[in-house]
Amino acid sequence: MKTFTMDLAGRTLRVDIGRVAAQANGAAFIQYGETTVLSTATASDKPRDGIDFFPLSVEFEEKTYAVGKIPGGFNKREGKASENSVLTSRVIDRPMRPLFPKDYRNDVTLNNMVMAVDPQCRPELVAMLGAAIATCISDIPFDGPCAMTQMGMIDGEFIVNPSQEQWDKGDLKLTVASTREKVIMIEAGANIIPEDKMIEAIYKCHDVNQTVIAFIDEMVKECGKPKHEYTSCAIPEELFAKMKEIVTPEEMEGAVFTDEKQVREENIRQITERLEEAFADNEEWLAVLGEAIYQYEKKTVRKMILKDHKRPDGREITQIRPLAAEVDIIPRVHGSSMFTRGQTQICDVVTLAPLSEAQKIDGLDAFVTEKRYMHHYNFPAYSVGETKPSRGPGRREIGHGALAERALLPVLPTPEEFPYAIRAVSETFESNGSTSMASTCASCMSLMAAGVPIKAMVAGISCGLVTGDTDDDFVLLTDIQGLEDFFGDMDFKVTGTKEGITAIQMDIKIHGLTRPIVEGAIARCREARFFIMDNCMSKAIAEPRKEVGEYAPKIIQLSIDPEKIGDVVGQRGKTINEIIARCDVKIDITDDGNVSICGTDAAKMDEAKRMLEIITTDFEQGQILTGKVVSIKEFGAFIEFAPGKEGMVHISKIAKERIDRVEDVLTLGDTVKVVCLGKDKMGRISFSIKDVQ
Repeated sequence: MKTFTMDLAGRTLRVDIGRVAAQANGAAFIQYGETTVLSTATASDKPRDGIDFFPLSVEFEEKTYAVGKIPGGFNKREGKASENSVLTSRVIDRPMRPLFPKDYRNDVTLNNMVMAVDPQCRPELVAMLGAAIATCISDIPFDGPCAMTQMGMIDGEFIVNPSQEQWDKGDLKLTVASTREKVIMIEAGANIIPEDKMIEAIYKCHDVNQTVIAFIDEMVKECGKPKHEYTSCAIPEELFAKMKEIVTPEEMEGAVFTDEKQVREENIRQITERLEEAFADNEEWLAVLGEAIYQYEKKTVRKMILKDHKRPDGREITQIRPLAAEVDIIPRVHGSSMFTRGQTQICDVVTLAPLSEAQKIDGLDAFVTEKRYMHHYNFPAYSVGETKPSRGPGRREIGHGALAERALLPVLPTPEEFPYAIRAVSETFESNGSTSMASTCASCMSLMAAGVPIKAMVAGISCGLVTGDTDDDFVLLTDIQGLEDFFGDMDFKVTGTKEGITAIQMDIKIHGLTRPIVEGAIARCREARFFIMDNCMSKAIAEPRKEVGEYAPKIIQLSIDPEKIGDVVGQRGKTINEIIARCDVKIDITDDGNVSICGTDAAKMDEAKRMLEIITTDFEQGQILTGKVVSIKEFGAFIEFAPGKEGMVHISKIAKERIDRVEDVLTLGDTVKVVCLGKDKMGRISFSIKDVQ
């Protein structure tokens, strides 16, 4: 066992090598503060047969014992991965994947198990560092090291590797991964931060990453294993040469350069058939022909973009595909819109509900217990012309939904300004590049159509990249379509308002980006999102509607004395349930006395409000009320003004003339007006019918 320590942002980072999990290819038992994570890297002995991709799996396991809790529900053990686990796994995967050999086909699993959580040190960051360390010291081929840093911001001041509370409450949630020379991954959520401030934060993280990389180098030097040999799955050069004889580069160029995805796919299908026929006697070549055609197509596209600035659909480098937007395409829902960009089309539907329907969160972050705004993204097979059964949201769907959600959070009204839980669902009707950015645009419009008073319009766009042999040889592409994403080097997504950035997500396939590329991509995305807002979205709907729609629930808010909450709820909830049943409403009460009455019938909502006000108001002399006769006695009648709230009218106060029997004037169920007379000799409130003016 060897222990390594360093000071990282004022806290001790400790890594034990050789202490646990000795049978893994690489293992790091890592502590940052008191947050403890076991990170392991394992690889199969042989490549997986019949695949044309690198089979990497990244896991982030949240153990509830890490925060001293037993899992909720009937099954008292951890279940499927939470949304936070999935998103963290994706953030770890994105910078690690490009650093493995492109022709490596052995299964690799990076497992990160959170065993203790110190609120001052976020477990997600510790797992990111642990995964990089475990892989670097293992015998798995890996062109590392890489390191990650998180940056928060409060009151304009940057905070390196913020605590959980600072992360949750700050204006910036930025994660940056770097190699020795370049930035390799960016993930950000921001409270409308200007581009230059964001770039400054990114490169502050990059500088911190260099200190961590030096720390990892020290561990690799002392504990690193020699990298093992592996079976290369590279395509034979002889196959490429023979393919070019049958299908010339000019013919391949003609096949792929079209703005119709279906036409391109049909062209490639015909080329594939010709090559399969030509190589029918060569089983070795047939086994890798699909990957060879993919690489031939890729080289063709990259060459034309890089050398001739020619895109497959004929667009200019900065040109956005045709745009279209409309709202209210779905009747009866609370808000709907559709956004189309080329062959990417998203329909978004917004649903409003009382705050009590916010999503409850039971995770490792003590500061996040519920989510009021939920964005869900669906990607059915028909959107790309394929057929397969739906099996629920996968990691991609969860990631895209979270990105669009993060993009819009900064412009949402507070619960006090708009007391609703909000769910936006993006349905992918058609997909050919960057549906998450189309989802952001569609969601923004449907929120405005639903009457959600967002603070500013938000749009998003993706920027692509094709690089040459040197750092200075590159082309940035605005609004990449699927083909440019598959064959290019980067998918750089930025969302924001006219004032600044709200979210960033960067995926790359190369070993990092230079600063000019990062700055250029951010500038290009800013220009493009302005164009989308001005020329498309604002023409469909320019600002939020003043009121929620006809079919959306309406909410009345009032405040009561917190000491009266028990009177409103009643014994075992009897009083409040009676109001809910009578008025057909939903009622939410917070501990500080804020009450929300939610319903669709204004008259019934007003009646519920009247009842609550009666229950929580002390009767005063001269106050006039309306109630129902619920009990008749010899000496008078009891009048109910609201569930659980009754008063008595003495027989002498029922009529101006003398009566012998209460029943001569009142019957059960009568609605009457009364005036409060104050307290009687026994301290009870008494009322009069005859003295009502």
